[in-house]
Amino acid sequence: MARLSEILTYTDDLLAVDDYQDYCPNGLQVQGREEVNTLVSGVTASRELLEQAAEVGADALLVHHGYFWRGEDPRVIGMKYQRLRCLIDAGISLLAYHLPLDGHSELGNNARLGAMLGLETGGHFGRDHLAHFAVLNTPIASSELARRLETTLDHVPLHIPGAQRQLQRIGWCTGAAQGFLADAAALGLDAFISGEISEPTVHVARELGIDYFAAGHHATERYGVQALGRHLAEQFGVEHRFIDVPNPV
Repeated sequence: MARLSEILTYTDDLLAVDDYQDYCPNGLQVQGREEVNTLVSGVTASRELLEQAAEVGADALLVHHGYFWRGEDPRVIGMKYQRLRCLIDAGISLLAYHLPLDGHSELGNNARLGAMLGLETGGHFGRDHLAHFAVLNTPIASSELARRLETTLDHVPLHIPGAQRQLQRIGWCTGAAQGFLADAAALGLDAFISGEISEPTVHVARELGIDYFAAGHHATERYGVQALGRHLAEQFGVEHRFIDVPNPV
């Protein structure tokens, strides 16, 4: 058993939340029980995840995508009301870490994705230096990188060819990071991986001559929150369980 306040203080410091100007509040978003025996982690605080967390007796729910995003309707009505009511009725605390979880050098989404793909980070770029890049000892075909993504993430990536060449300098940033594609091209990277794709992304890849892989927002961001949940469980002696709610996007 651990105190919620101790977990929060530790995690906020671990992820350096004050270093980020984010689109949402990081840390405790909805207060529940003060004592934590069971910590559940998941990618997005959807109604389905909340209900499954309640079923397994979660005291706290740790997610990457929480609530209260900048520019959204602040009223607690409709879907937002139902979600908050589910949390409050179950006494579950909601902890959400967005950019700070993307950026952590060991537990973060980008660090974990790189490790899973066998890419050793050689540098960073983009906003808050969230994006990583690696230089392979031996270049690989674009088909090999696509196969590695599909095998690792269990998600078929969308590949936009930018140039007919082997890939040696590869960049990546999980989630909705397609806006970093031009930065990746400016660095001379051969390929860039993120989660989502937008209509302009296709033209940017083709015109700048860089291969682009959209590997799934959810698929690329399942691993940081799991790593953080396991770390907190070990640090505080609580039970941890990751619940995956499939999402094809």
